[in-house]
Amino acid sequence: MSIQPDNRFVDVAPWTDDADHLGPERSDMDVSVARLMWRKFRRHKLALISGLFLAFCYLLLPVAGFIAPYTPNQRDAEHLYAPPQSINFWHQGKFIGPYVYETTGEADLVNFRWVYETDTTSPRKLEFFCEGQPYNLFGLIRSVTHLFCAPEGATVFLWGSDRLGRDVFSRILFGAQLSLTVGLIGITVSFVLGIFFGSIAGYFGGKTDWVINRMIEILRSLPELPLWLALSAAVPSNWSPVAVFFVISIILGILDWPGLARAVRSKFLSLREEEYVKAAEMMGAKPSRVIRKHLLPNFMSHLIASATLSIPAMILGETALSFLGLGLRAPAVSWGVMLNDAQNLASIEIYWWTAIPMLPIIVVVLAFNFLGDGLRASLDPYKT
Repeated sequence: MSIQPDNRFVDVAPWTDDADHLGPERSDMDVSVARLMWRKFRRHKLALISGLFLAFCYLLLPVAGFIAPYTPNQRDAEHLYAPPQSINFWHQGKFIGPYVYETTGEADLVNFRWVYETDTTSPRKLEFFCEGQPYNLFGLIRSVTHLFCAPEGATVFLWGSDRLGRDVFSRILFGAQLSLTVGLIGITVSFVLGIFFGSIAGYFGGKTDWVINRMIEILRSLPELPLWLALSAAVPSNWSPVAVFFVISIILGILDWPGLARAVRSKFLSLREEEYVKAAEMMGAKPSRVIRKHLLPNFMSHLIASATLSIPAMILGETALSFLGLGLRAPAVSWGVMLNDAQNLASIEIYWWTAIPMLPIIVVVLAFNFLGDGLRASLDPYKT
């Protein structure tokens, strides 16, 4: 800037026509919708923590066998209903690293229970990256290496053992592979059916809408739990656990799609009257392209939130069926199968650690609900 004789300020720099005078003065306000959604989601602390926790859980599924010290059906006949053991680091004021004490059990014929005594005089150091029972890493690679193992002459039951002497902690890790995956498969089936029938009913209307609505009403009028039981009981008992797992997942997905289809239909009934939809139809776009390119993207935020909130319902459905003995069955391992062994209240009163599989179910379901609430709020960043 320079000052002229008449006290006028004049910019001596050459003038250019490159500046965007209509753009915002603050560059941080000129951001994409994705960044706005991330900013809003990040402010939802519970949703953010839940998302990180669930991501960590799903990342552990392929390597559950490596982390678990035992295989899911590995039995120890001398440690039936063994109580949880603690991992210690200090012994008599001296640091010796992670170790456990040797425990021995005997039957109390007076109170009809197992009683265990701990030998605190001789610590047994844990073994790391040791060889144990074989398992499949990532479901494909055969391996015998475990992160840690029990020392010779001792056990490492972090969350106790069950009635057959199987490690509860290891079985929970292996059971997560089925219990957490059943929700993903079920929600995939549910979304394919719900979006397909809901979009057809909402876009075409008329007789097509009437037929699909009557089908939805019939399915929603059936009592859910008895229908689950009837369909699950129809699965042959001689099928492999893997086959039963996929059938249960498909059953849960088939029974869950009417609610989503009704939501998609109601949204499409309003969106199909929008001007951009009419313009696409006048330009010759086929119905499949209008639905795929113009209608579904405007409904995607609701679909993502619905998927996140439907997965815990699938997990609880599999748990309920397996708990009642009509879902997955032994030797398959899931959280519902583990709870099936804890039906006896008298046993839970004495051996309380057999009910520990309830905790991961509660935590995971709550995490999915918190994540769904955060996604539902953040996927519409312009709504206050």
